[in-house]
Amino acid sequence: MEDLVESCFNGTFASKRVLLTGHTGFKGSWLALWLQQLGAEVTGLSLAPDTEPAHWSFLNLTGQHFAQDVCDAGAVREIVDKVKPELVLHLAAQPLVRQSYTDPITTWQTNVMGTVNVLEACRLQRSVRAVIAVTTDKVYDNTETGIAFTEQQPLGGHDPYSASKAACELVVQSYRRSFFASGGPLLASARAGNVIGGGDWAAERLIPDVVRACHASSALVIRSPNAVRPWQHVLDSLSGYLLLAAELLRGRQELACSWNFGPAQSDSKTVLDVLTLMQHHWPELCWQSDNTPAQWHEAGLLRLDTSKAGQLLQWQPIWNVSQAAEKTALWYQAFYQQQQLLTQQQLQNYIADARHQGAVWTN
Repeated sequence: MEDLVESCFNGTFASKRVLLTGHTGFKGSWLALWLQQLGAEVTGLSLAPDTEPAHWSFLNLTGQHFAQDVCDAGAVREIVDKVKPELVLHLAAQPLVRQSYTDPITTWQTNVMGTVNVLEACRLQRSVRAVIAVTTDKVYDNTETGIAFTEQQPLGGHDPYSASKAACELVVQSYRRSFFASGGPLLASARAGNVIGGGDWAAERLIPDVVRACHASSALVIRSPNAVRPWQHVLDSLSGYLLLAAELLRGRQELACSWNFGPAQSDSKTVLDVLTLMQHHWPELCWQSDNTPAQWHEAGLLRLDTSKAGQLLQWQPIWNVSQAAEKTALWYQAFYQQQQLLTQQQLQNYIADARHQGAVWTN
């Protein structure tokens, strides 16, 4: 642990006051663990976990935890003023495409006004030096031509989730130009690919659906076996967020903009490809296609271009999609078959592999 604190990200996060929204979620729980091991003083702001089991509940992390909805502007302001964070990482969201169709009002309120509330609290608290708002790879106006989206391409969104996250990007841009251009925190947004990894039990996501089917010894029913997504392990997206945060805390104003953190182009795979990779490590996995006409629209093709992050941040993905699938399968197998939590071990393995590959943040 001491080695982690001293070497990764040049020790930037040691003793830093960090406010992490959405820390009880899948990505947020992994990020809370990593930040704490980097020596940060992490405060969480989030609703209680909405899945059972919940990854956050098994980590037993120290630090303050505020069970609060980001839609409550007054409460968010009060917490930010109490904590006086130097860094704010905003992950709290309604993150599911299909749920956004059934509950669009909550989706828009949480994703857009929740972001406004967080940024407004940061605007009014002088301690805040850097803010990263996490959105999604689905913020782009996706006409499914196969092009890999760069950060400069038009925002859009068919479903309420994607559109609300595109609106978040406009909120971020507005705050950056209106309030932070001549002072205040450095504000960036981060757009990751389709993340997989242990500890995700969300409804209607591929990997949690795989886990539930295997645990129940039943066949998985899949809607869109040929849909292409930029699959990546959760730790790859988080290393991007942390590297960007470290550079913003150094005062690099030119990096206060939008960023893609996705896999190599060769790791944009179909759902069927990912299932086949998982099956190599989980032989009991089986599936069948759902031929029922789709009730809601979901994009069939999505790719990200991460060359900007590679050139300006020297960021690189560490685990390819095959490794991500293997680590994910092993995590759930250990959890269900040996009652073991591999989160800490896999974080250590990831950092070791990153060092071996010469990742800039390990120096």
